[in-house]
Formats: sequence, C-alpha cells, structure tokens
Amino acid sequence: MNAPESRSIVIDPERQRQVVAALRVALPEHCLLYREEDTRPYECDGLTLYKQVPMVVALPENEAQVRQIVRICHAQNVPIVPRGAGTGLSGGCTPMPDGVLLSTAKLNKILKLDPLARTATVEPGVRNLAITEAAAPYRLYYAPDPSSQIACTIAGNVAENSGGVHCLKYGLTVHNVLRVRGVTGNGEIAEFGSSALDAPGLDLLALVIGSEGMLAVVTEVTVKLVPKPQLARCIMASFADVPTAGNAVAAIIAAGLIPAGLEMMDQPATRMVEPFVKAGYDLDAASILLVESDGAPEEVEEEIARLKEVLSGAGATRIAVSNSEAERLKFWAGRKNAFPAAGRVSPAYYCMDGTIPRKRLGEMLAAIQQMEAKYGLRCPNVFHAGDGNLHPLILFNDNDPDEVKRAEDFGVEILELSVALGGTITGEHGVGVEKIAQMCVQFSEAERALFHAVKRAFDPAGLLNPDKAIPTLHRCAEYGRMKVSGGKLRFPELERF
Repeated sequence: MNAPESRSIVIDPERQRQVVAALRVALPEHCLLYREEDTRPYECDGLTLYKQVPMVVALPENEAQVRQIVRICHAQNVPIVPRGAGTGLSGGCTPMPDGVLLSTAKLNKILKLDPLARTATVEPGVRNLAITEAAAPYRLYYAPDPSSQIACTIAGNVAENSGGVHCLKYGLTVHNVLRVRGVTGNGEIAEFGSSALDAPGLDLLALVIGSEGMLAVVTEVTVKLVPKPQLARCIMASFADVPTAGNAVAAIIAAGLIPAGLEMMDQPATRMVEPFVKAGYDLDAASILLVESDGAPEEVEEEIARLKEVLSGAGATRIAVSNSEAERLKFWAGRKNAFPAAGRVSPAYYCMDGTIPRKRLGEMLAAIQQMEAKYGLRCPNVFHAGDGNLHPLILFNDNDPDEVKRAEDFGVEILELSVALGGTITGEHGVGVEKIAQMCVQFSEAERALFHAVKRAFDPAGLLNPDKAIPTLHRCAEYGRMKVSGGKLRFPELERF
C-alpha cells in the first residue's frame, strides 16, 4: 500500500453547520474557525506532503472549554484531532474533513514554577523554550531540546515523546515529565503520574507520553527542571569517511562515556548548513561528530580529555574544542538549523526518523547513498548518533509529482531498512499518517490488537485522532510495499555489507 494520498476531501456543509452550532454553546465566536480562508492554515503540520482542510477549528481558552468540546463531539460522533504548534514531522495532527481540529495554542500559561522542587506546571500551549526561559533566574532549565524548541509546545512534545540534541544524557520527554492532566475521549478529566517521584498503580504516564493525541487531550503538564551546568564544552571531530565516524560513536559509549550530546552530520549536511549558519564546520571532512560535555569545570576538563583520546584512537582526522560559550552555541546552531538550511537549497525536504543500533550507522548511511542514486534525489544526513536516531533529509521538488513519489518511496525504504537492521520506524517524530503502513512491518497482528485494546480503554468511541499511529488490519492486509522472498523481507541494499 502506498503512503496516504495528499488530497483534500470535500467538507459536508450541512454537517459543518450542525457542528459549528453545537460548539457555539461552549465557545465564543472568536474561538471558532470554519471558513476555508481561516481553516486552511491548519491543513498540515511540518510534514507538508499530506494536507486536509479541517471541517472546524476550535481554539479553547481553558480546560473547561476543552472538556465541553470533547463532550459535544462525543455526543455528535465527531472526530477530534488535537494540535499544538503544528511543528510535528509525521502528520500527527493532520485534520479530518468531518472532524474538529482542537488547537491548544491559547492555553499558554506557566501555572507554577517551584525552584525548590525543581518542577514547573504549565498549560499545553507553553513553548518548550519558554519553560527554560522562565526557569533561568533560578539557574534551572528544561532538558529536552528539540530543534523546533523555539516554537514547539509542551503538549506536542508529550504527544510525540520528543527528544533533542541532549537526549543521550538527559533523556526524552518521557524521562522529564512527572504528571500529565488531560481530557479522555468521553470528556472526563484524568491525571497520569504525580508531582511526587512515583505514583500508585500502573505506569500510565509512560503510556500517555508518545500516544499522539489518541488517548487524551492534554490540558496540563508538570515537568522536571534540572540545574544549569556550570560549564559546557563541545568537541567537533572530523572523519575521512562515514563508517569510521559511526565506529567512533560506538567507541565513546564502549569507553563508558555518556556525553551531554553526541550528534553526527555527513559532508552534504555540513556543506548545506555552513553558508547559512557559519558554524565553523570542517567542510573537507566526510563526516563530523559534535560531542558535548557538561558539569563542574573539573569534571568537564577530565571528560573532554578522555573524549579526545577516544576520538583520536577511533580515527578522527581533526579535533576542535569550543573555547567559549559563543563558540559552543555556534557549533550547535549549525546542527539545530539543518532543517531551515535545507529550505535554502531545495524547494522541499522530507525528514525521516528511523532508529537503528549504533553499531550499524555505517551500514545505514552507505545504503542511503545507494538509495540517492536509485531515486535520483539528494539526502544529507543529520542525526542523534548517541542513540542511533536518524534524520535523513530527502530533498525534492514538491511541485513535481514524480519527485514527490520518489521522495515517498525513498522514505519508505529507509524506514523498512531501519527495522531490518534491528531498529524502529521512529525515534521522536511519532507515527502519524507518515509511518502508519510501516507499523505493519514492525509489529505483528497480535501486537497491533493490543494497541487497539489500549486505545479502546481510553477512547471507546474511537474519536480522538482516529486513523493515526495504529493501522487497521485491513490496511496491513493491503500493504504491498514489502519485498518478499521466502516469506521474509529482503533488502538488496544490505546484501553487500
């Protein structure tokens, strides 16, 4: 089965009038959008390949209104698609033509910041970076730092279990959230986790984080804050070839070192980024690693020395260490601006999100080079090397249907190869509509049945973000993109490795 088609389905005007009339009971007029010129901006998230204008956009201003919206939609059997800032990259908040898109953008208050407990309780529309900015006077910050942190919201981070360049040491969203409050599919308030270190009962908090809006509409989040390190320094290590850089990543971990950040960029990526950011990258290197150490000054100096020793032994051709905070930030600015830089060199890009074992990074990147030739498209690579989370950027022209098709096929092949290498189809971007067919590759029918059972427990009517993340058995039965030989998936790209 091919990826979902990117086409708008015509909205039923009579049904739209009924739903708008019902929602006017819960929302003032300025919180309801239903004319196409107003709803068009909500047709997609950061994955622009798939678009659909929503029937209605609801913009609640408090939790009570969120609850009313959900109850009204439940009574009228109307699907609900929750949306944060729309920076997601898997189509997780792609609207439905017969549904309500519920935006939490107006719920943007920091409700409580407790520097002694090192926690912050915020509404879902608070930006990721805004939490760190509010905590800065107490020398605290919120650790997960996705590249979109200047714009993405905490509810979106919860929905996708977002990470960032410092996820190796500090973890993903699931490791940094204590409590989530939300509205379930039938309009009831539910709380998961607690402000304490643990909560009684089953660990439902970990279940909700990463559930992509399918189990509850988030209305409040309590996050952990961590002390700002006294010092942070970043190493830029150059390598003559990509496999050697991949082996260096494994060597760092094998040496018992857990850097604050461990990122890799190949030469096409550094040459794409450098004119945009002027980060000082080595453009002659086939690949660079960015390795950060943070903590007390003595701790950092010792770790930097050990890292330099490991990197030299692993084949680094050049090692540069940041000498100031400004230089450290410049190193990271290049990595964090890889996506905007792609927009300067290509009409469109398709960012993938497979995760593989670290020891197989070299194999994957070599296979991607072969795929570039196969599909006739460029693909710079940037990724969280420390945990094997890949972010290949497939560059294409979205005005050329043939290039769009080739980009989609390219992406599918990367995802399926990730599974074949012992990895997964997503690390932090979620499944959404982008990877739903590959769920059939990674998970068995029995496993998918369990996923559906969890969904029904929270949302019996199936109205919260339907048709996302969990594929139907019908879809899996039709899925025909697998290369089958003797009942097993075959990947010709791997046969030479």
